[in-house]
Amino acid sequence: MPFKKVDDLPENVKRVLPDHAQDIYKAAFNSAYDEYKNPQDRGDDVDREGVSHRVAWAAVKHKYQKGDDGQWHPIE
Repeated sequence: MPFKKVDDLPENVKRVLPDHAQDIYKAAFNSAYDEYKNPQDRGDDVDREGVSHRVAWAAVKHKYQKGDDGQWHPIE
């Protein structure tokens, strides 16, 4: 189900990602949730929510990377 606000994100996402990365995650998840509503568009056996989480993490990883300190940092 799409997230109306950042506060609605899963706790593990809110706990590890900086604010801006959370915004990216939310936007990407919601977009993917709309885009992959038809099972044939998903390509494999993943449910709609599962593919949306994968897309959201991929979007975050375009702008952030997990550092040696275990924290997520902007990619420069």
